[in-house]
Amino acid sequence: MKKRSFSSLLAVLVFLTAAVVATNGQVKKGKTRPLTTEQLMEAIVKPHMTALKKGLIDAKPASDDDWKHLALSVSLLNESSFIMMEDGRCPDQVWADACVKDLREGSAMAAEAIAKRDVEAALAGVKKLGASCKACHTKHKE
Repeated sequence: MKKRSFSSLLAVLVFLTAAVVATNGQVKKGKTRPLTTEQLMEAIVKPHMTALKKGLIDAKPASDDDWKHLALSVSLLNESSFIMMEDGRCPDQVWADACVKDLREGSAMAAEAIAKRDVEAALAGVKKLGASCKACHTKHKE
């Protein structure tokens, strides 16, 4: 009888541990779409954050093409905030706040500033959207 109770207790503990890990751990992909979170970060977020850094900090935009590429990068980052909230990717409020309050709002601010060709305001937006990376990675990146 004791052995059976211990086995039952162990099974419940394993289940609860798995449930906690599933709700607090990194989301590796959505529920139905094939794109993994890692692929999303590698294909969209990282290259376009890098492009914004290079285009606004390392070398100021000088031509219409420079501004066009900055607008493209910030728009794709904004769009990625919607992808990150879809298909069951969002595990908690930290993720939601990072995507909506920081990434989405910061990229919208930067996009508006880029349309006006205002480097300083664009940098302020990029700083806000960059906060989303830190917040989410602190809790979810393995």
